[in-house]
Amino acid sequence: MTTFATASALVALLAAAPATAQTASQAELEALVRAQAAEIAGLKARLDRLEAAPPATAAQVAPPPVAPVTPAPAPTQLAQRDRPAVTSPYAPQLVPPAPAERDVARAREANEAGVTTEWGAGLPVFHSADGVYTFKPRGRILADVSSSFGSRDAGRNITTTGMRALRLGIEGGVGTHFFYQFETDFSENEVDIVTAFIGWRDRIAPGLDYDVRAGHLFNDRAFEGSTGSDSTPFLERSTVSTAIIPQRGFYGIGIMPRLFWKTGHASLTVTGDRVDGNQSVSDSRTVLGRAHWNPVKSSTGVLHLGLWGFDEGLSSAATTLTRNTVIGGRFNGALRVSTGPLTGGTGTTGYGAELGGYLGPVWLMGEAGERHARLDGGRPDFVSKAYSLSGGWFITGDLPPYNPRLGSFGQPRVLRPIFEGGPGAIELTARYENLDYRDLATGGRGWAATLGANWYLNSFTRIQVNAIHWDTDDRAGAVTGADDGETVSARVAVTF
Repeated sequence: MTTFATASALVALLAAAPATAQTASQAELEALVRAQAAEIAGLKARLDRLEAAPPATAAQVAPPPVAPVTPAPAPTQLAQRDRPAVTSPYAPQLVPPAPAERDVARAREANEAGVTTEWGAGLPVFHSADGVYTFKPRGRILADVSSSFGSRDAGRNITTTGMRALRLGIEGGVGTHFFYQFETDFSENEVDIVTAFIGWRDRIAPGLDYDVRAGHLFNDRAFEGSTGSDSTPFLERSTVSTAIIPQRGFYGIGIMPRLFWKTGHASLTVTGDRVDGNQSVSDSRTVLGRAHWNPVKSSTGVLHLGLWGFDEGLSSAATTLTRNTVIGGRFNGALRVSTGPLTGGTGTTGYGAELGGYLGPVWLMGEAGERHARLDGGRPDFVSKAYSLSGGWFITGDLPPYNPRLGSFGQPRVLRPIFEGGPGAIELTARYENLDYRDLATGGRGWAATLGANWYLNSFTRIQVNAIHWDTDDRAGAVTGADDGETVSARVAVTF
């Protein structure tokens, strides 16, 4: 190193000398040479001191140890704790998007680690490599058109369109016990929080399971009332589900434990108001229970028995009990069965029963319910009554989409979807429903008979048509007295 430093200094001196000589005197050149010589001597002394120091040990100069590379475990053996931690200044959902080459690398690593994506009902379901985490988006699009005619009042003979549901949400789980779900509805140009809960599930014994959900919960009440809007066999639920109902409606914030066995289930729900309730006063309180039993259950048939009931104590902000109930389709606001103005409510109690089932491609279901509304001032209870009888036949031979775990309808299992060259599933339906509010002096009554057809293109896409003959006799509202007519409605629906 001494020879190299000295040579470098000399080369620099010789290179600089000719240029300097052109502009400097002989005395200045001599002074410059002496300065360069002194600098070279200083550098040489420093190099001598470094060379005189003891040599460094191997540990001081060796590179950091590298862990031996072992073969990656099989995807099913990779545990979450074995993955390297990722440090980021962002919460996981806020991490900025990575460059394209990093995306490719991450995808390759995920593939090697065994992360899986499967396609369920129209959307992917994501699973972590160890199977602990699951996640999927979910939603539904229900677009309706409705036309009414035959009424003696021109205000009821209208044609309208509307979004029965326009939902977007997520669901997922951690391990085999913890799960969650969240959905928002954007229909009618409003943002409405619907299902939103966390839950825990486990097994008590073979054939006996339970779960507990807490959050904004959908009622478990009546057969069609417990069926989602994307799974009902008709465009609108029956009068039992729409009239014999807590004042807060189909949802409330609370807790719902459920018990499941091989031939049925039971649930108990305790809730307050909806998520958008009034926080300036105490909530209403609702206790609701339902149980169903399948005394006959086979691969091609089921007998269904169900009982349910609720009791509700109304808050001081929910004393108005006026009802205007759908009878000939949701999207004709002029066509309703009304109670007339009703205030001074203190609570409600309702109950009902279900009897039905299916055999092969044919199903039947009968429901009945009664609701007592308690009024202040010593007035007698206002009693509402409703019942319905409905049925369907899958002419393509598919089985009805009965869910024996929940005692309700779900998404069908279409044997030959049209996207695979089949005809899809075709169902013919019929229903009679009746509603009576005449326990009030201002209350009306109504009934409707419906013929329908459902074409399921696959398990999550359907086209529905309903032809309804309705008959009403209202004592309050814009149209009073006896009236009847027809409504034809259609829907295109996608659930994912």
